[in-house]
Amino acid sequence: MKQKLPKLGFLYLDYVLRFFDHSNFQGWTDKIETVTYHWKNDKKRFIKEVERKKIDVLIGNIPATAYEAFREISRELPHVRFIPSLDTQFSNKSKENVTRFAWKYNLPIPKTHIFYDRKKGYEFLESTDYPKIIKRSYGPSNYGGYFVHKVDNKEEAIKLFDVKKYHPIYVQDFIPMEADIRVMLIGHKPVCAFWRRPPEGEWLTNTSQGGSMDYQDVPKSVLDLAVKVSKAANAEYWACDIAYGKDGKVRILECATAFAAFPYIRDWIGQYLMWSLSGGKMKKPLLPMFNWEELGKINSSMLRTMRHIAFGKYTPSYDGAYFDGKKKAYGNGTYYIHELDEQYPIFDVATKKYEEWPSEKWDFQDKFPFKSIKSMEVENLENFDARQSGDEASEEVVITRKDLEELFNSVNGLGAKKIEQIFQKFSEDELVENLEFMPQRFSEIKGIKNKTIDKIIKAWAKFKEDRVS
Repeated sequence: MKQKLPKLGFLYLDYVLRFFDHSNFQGWTDKIETVTYHWKNDKKRFIKEVERKKIDVLIGNIPATAYEAFREISRELPHVRFIPSLDTQFSNKSKENVTRFAWKYNLPIPKTHIFYDRKKGYEFLESTDYPKIIKRSYGPSNYGGYFVHKVDNKEEAIKLFDVKKYHPIYVQDFIPMEADIRVMLIGHKPVCAFWRRPPEGEWLTNTSQGGSMDYQDVPKSVLDLAVKVSKAANAEYWACDIAYGKDGKVRILECATAFAAFPYIRDWIGQYLMWSLSGGKMKKPLLPMFNWEELGKINSSMLRTMRHIAFGKYTPSYDGAYFDGKKKAYGNGTYYIHELDEQYPIFDVATKKYEEWPSEKWDFQDKFPFKSIKSMEVENLENFDARQSGDEASEEVVITRKDLEELFNSVNGLGAKKIEQIFQKFSEDELVENLEFMPQRFSEIKGIKNKTIDKIIKAWAKFKEDRVS
């Protein structure tokens, strides 16, 4: 009897870049539906469409600004599996959520203080040691020059919060690092990893600031930590940024299911999900350890166009002996590369039957808005070692006013008058947030329609690709 496959659906949102499309799921024999969320008061209609299309599995990342809405939607669709789950995507919503996730699972992170009571937060800023890292917790705080800040004294810190109005007050210890390492995982198996090193005398590792990037000799301790974090999140796919400190320690910087990835990595995720959701009927992808060392030698402009890269399984034949004779020093031993695949297998991630991070308990952002007088200082921080600050798993980009002007000028249909109106209506901080999470806000400018917004989205995607390549 032919095995029945679950009905798949792609979860899309208006004005949000799509992580997957049908080309990532080549070989899935049944029709894959698409369901688009239109924001505002669209929950009931969205739920009815999912039910009408009889979807069993909804696949796609949810932006921070829609996370709580989809918590409610998922409860109305208990028979639908979300991939990644809402619990797995908990860390996508905010820096605070990443911190709370790490505290729960005793993961090494910077010593962090979180305040919803402005008075208590400012008292802390007056008395703490410096330097410190200050981040915007909620929203695209990875865009270095705007939302991640190093402050050297209390005057700088207080002035920053007076001007930026970040809420909550989110402060981390600063410890210098040699570099940070991005690790991407599928089924808890590392499939790509690379170093990002800061330029001499700097602390940010973004390549646009002169930092360098390479794929060679990622330490075992880094991959082991990334696997541990992925398992804690129960993630089908995942990315971690891990600091390699000048004191020799490794620390989690950020982690999420929303991250920049070459198309071939999204293809691998699609292959993995098809294997998992078909009950093994479809082929499990072969993703050998340290494939990134060889692929990383290819020019990034080519990597952005390469699709459906496949690897053959090692067999002890003459060809296998000839081509796979290279050994690698790793950890405390020396191994053939194919032997390391046994140490880092692909796991079939199963969904949990309960909510680990229910919003009634963990949605502090809505429970304690900016003017709340209730303190939310996190207790027992002394149980956590001082750790290095860093950036999240979305690509780190420093953006200037000139960059934004060039971006808008590249969009056909945006004349000088409309561009001037954009800068008059939105601050530079707001523009970065709109581009990443809420491009629909550009419709507030008279004459900017959906077709133009689509062009702005494409220009923004190209801008980010050019900056991180």
